[in-house]
Amino acid sequence: MAITYREIQEKDNFKLAELIRTILREFKIDKPGTVYTDPTTDHLSTVFETSASAYWIAEEDGEIIGGCGIYPTEGLPEGCVELVKLYTSAQARGKGVGKTLMQKSIESAQHFGYNEVYLESFPELTTAISMYEKAGFKRLSAALGNSGHFACNVWMLLVL
Repeated sequence: MAITYREIQEKDNFKLAELIRTILREFKIDKPGTVYTDPTTDHLSTVFETSASAYWIAEEDGEIIGGCGIYPTEGLPEGCVELVKLYTSAQARGKGVGKTLMQKSIESAQHFGYNEVYLESFPELTTAISMYEKAGFKRLSAALGNSGHFACNVWMLLVL
């Protein structure tokens, strides 16, 4: 069956939180200072009710297989938004799902008038980092904004 993309809904909260935490355990980055312990992970549909934010869900056969969004994280420079919570299930990888979710999120950023997209990641996520670099993200030497995810140690920025 085809993969469909749509914006997050309240019914997605439990399955999405479960998917995110499963992936963080898979890559052994299930630790404090990440979305693993962030209480907002359990109710993302509410988080993305924030103005000028968006979260995209990828579904296949009625199952959530990935997600990604943009969020106006506190402390970011004017015109900058954070690319957040890009995760794809193991069975979705290699099908272009992550790339499509990232592109939809970047399009949302452009729609809202942002001119920069910032992200935080981990060196363990080599495939994701390669995808970000191919999309034009450049590495930064320090974090921007106040995401609260102090364990992340890869920071990147895309100028739109």
